[in-house]
Amino acid sequence: MAYKKLGVDSKHRRSMRANLASSLIMNERITTTQARAVTARRDVEKLITLAKRGSLVSRRNVLAFLMNDTVATKKLFDELAPLYQNRNGGYTRVLKLDERRGDDAHMAIVELVK
Repeated sequence: MAYKKLGVDSKHRRSMRANLASSLIMNERITTTQARAVTARRDVEKLITLAKRGSLVSRRNVLAFLMNDTVATKKLFDELAPLYQNRNGGYTRVLKLDERRGDDAHMAIVELVK
């Protein structure tokens, strides 16, 4: 599977993906660059699908991905998974914004669909 390196080494990328997913789960909306937004979207979609299963193995897999963020995992399983129980994918949306002023990076908003 091809993935974007996002300009950082593998340890930083792993941590950044976990933090983006955790922030999106907790805040339900984040603003970031387009490349990171697409990566966060892909990760959160998979995490919500795991949470919908509701098994102990699923909870452990989510905890492992989120680097033991128990608060985000609890919110994902208790609040978000029941909300999306009857929905087959498409839990997030990416809205493109203007470029960032400092470095002209393409920005985007990632949000959970209600």
